[in-house]
Amino acid sequence: MPKGYLVVCYRSVKDPVKLSAYAKAAGPVMAAAGGRFLVRGMAMKTYEAGIAQRTVVIEFDSVERAIAAFESAPYQAALKVLGDAAVRDIRVVEGA
Repeated sequence: MPKGYLVVCYRSVKDPVKLSAYAKAAGPVMAAAGGRFLVRGMAMKTYEAGIAQRTVVIEFDSVERAIAAFESAPYQAALKVLGDAAVRDIRVVEGA
């Protein structure tokens, strides 16, 4: 079965304090849902329309598990901590 990847590309961060609180709340939720953090950090180099902001990649055993983790009540609660502190591009992709 192909793995699922939750890919988050930050476009801008307005409130680093809220972002930090969100990360503390969201990280354990994703891990408890079976997510494995592969990438968490600033872009080292960007190309084309890339923005030098934070990128996060979380691997799950399947696309379905990635979607379920994002849509779960605990993660939705973590999102409330973030509020409008960041603008992000989030997608779930299938991978090897």
